[in-house]
Amino acid sequence: MTMRIGVVTFPGSLDDGDAARAARIAGAEAVRLWHGDPDLHGVDAVVLPGGFSYGDYLRCGAIARFAPVMESIIDAARGGLPVLGICNGFQVLCEAHLLPGALTRNQHLHFRNRDQWLKVESTGTAWTNGFTPGQEILIPVKNGEGCFVADTKTLDALEAEGRVIARYIKGNPNGSQRDIAGITNEAGNVVGIMPHPEHAVEALTGPSLDGLGFFTSVLRSLAKDGQLAGGQK
Repeated sequence: MTMRIGVVTFPGSLDDGDAARAARIAGAEAVRLWHGDPDLHGVDAVVLPGGFSYGDYLRCGAIARFAPVMESIIDAARGGLPVLGICNGFQVLCEAHLLPGALTRNQHLHFRNRDQWLKVESTGTAWTNGFTPGQEILIPVKNGEGCFVADTKTLDALEAEGRVIARYIKGNPNGSQRDIAGITNEAGNVVGIMPHPEHAVEALTGPSLDGLGFFTSVLRSLAKDGQLAGGQK
């Protein structure tokens, strides 16, 4: 049975098509979800893509967080649905309080667009289980408000609980505290990452194929959960 990954389109989304293509390359059926429609159409996982939802007015992700589709996603995520927020999607997840902290203006006040090295820290999530701890991967980063910040107590908790999923190495592109590039929730089903794995899934257009691991990881996680559920019936 083919797993179905939903990809949300908000007004101002930029990378929804790329995320859908990455899902298909990984072996899933990509299902397009519309910001104004709360129906998730029975998808097995959801990607909130990069871009500039609602023009980034007020704050990045602040309006998108209240879109009808997000109300359904928030409820489903709390029930265990795997959700990946990429760049602007990460900002939306923080605004929705599915992830802690916030993404603020890059410390150097410039938009940064480059291929970025990351070190995978946590492989216990639905979206990173296909990597190995300490694995170095190369995927593009492109953001103007990508600086992850949180209070010291929150940062210490993320570290202690193994919820930092990736860190910037060989240079921090935006000044994120403790070089954090991505984090997960306590359950491991919700992941936010500032760099763009969907842009590193094909040799023709990406700096590597390293980004594909996020999408194949969730398929493996879903298949495993399906087997467990099947064994319990």
